[in-house]
Amino acid sequence: MTLLVHCVSSGTGSLKNGDLLFVTAKETGLSGAINNVTQKQKTASFDHIGILEKEGNKMFVLHAAPKGGSQKQDFKDFIEDQKTDGQNVVVYRLKPEYQKAIPKALEKANSMLGKPYNFNYILDENSYYCSDFIERAFRDESVFKLEPMTFIDPKTGKTNTFWEEFYKKKNVKVPEGEPGCNPNGLAGSDKLERVKVL
Repeated sequence: MTLLVHCVSSGTGSLKNGDLLFVTAKETGLSGAINNVTQKQKTASFDHIGILEKEGNKMFVLHAAPKGGSQKQDFKDFIEDQKTDGQNVVVYRLKPEYQKAIPKALEKANSMLGKPYNFNYILDENSYYCSDFIERAFRDESVFKLEPMTFIDPKTGKTNTFWEEFYKKKNVKVPEGEPGCNPNGLAGSDKLERVKVL
């Protein structure tokens, strides 16, 4: 535990307000299913994202998660949760010409706190999923864009079995082609630069 805290604290000095924290994907379950249909390249394989907010000497991560919905979590707790799950956190930063969008994005993100998690991954105004939360935070500045969602397994050319069963249980049609976003898509934005792995 001491080692984890040391690693976290030693790598945080260079973090900046508005940094985007991407969580690496697992191979199985929901994480693997998200990654299977959204992974752009082997180097960018993520299933979650949050935005860093610095307040004095404290740091928080604003994000939407299945447990807790849209929330403001202590940075160290966020990192510890990911490490406990065997996942890493990779820091991305808006390129200098887009950083003016950060104050308004943080204001918007704070205004969305307390909303439930969107378990359908179909955009609505009353609940958010992780990348939806971040895209909305930056929407007024057009930092990210919504893309047609796909649930097609690239290996088979058919709807991924996980997603087929997932939506069948909810009695909802697979939202193939509906507007949305995902962590891999956001990480692939040319407006971001990769900073480091925490």
